[in-house]
Amino acid sequence: MTVAAVLFAVAALGGVVMAAMRFGGRELPPMALAVVHGLFAASGLVALILFVINSTASTLALVALAGFVIAALGGFMLFASHLRGQALPINYVVIHGAGAIVSFVILLAAIFTAVG
Repeated sequence: MTVAAVLFAVAALGGVVMAAMRFGGRELPPMALAVVHGLFAASGLVALILFVINSTASTLALVALAGFVIAALGGFMLFASHLRGQALPINYVVIHGAGAIVSFVILLAAIFTAVG
């Protein structure tokens, strides 16, 4: 779970930068940043899936996984808008980011519960 958390944390940094750009009036972030953000988030998702499959994952870990899957679906919608050259809808950016943040906090709770 720790590897997944680190990957999601790196993805979050890119997400915060892109959200700040969008809230600052820029309709589209640089494509390279969007791709790197997505690759780190997808890698975190794969790492979390592998953890859940290969262990007796806690309920918190399963809830975090479900939340990240939903956030990923929102990310795909945002990336599709980006590929079409359309301005990223601010409400989608907020919902995607909020879902990812909540899922990240739940993942951290799962990690600290497992350690403690």
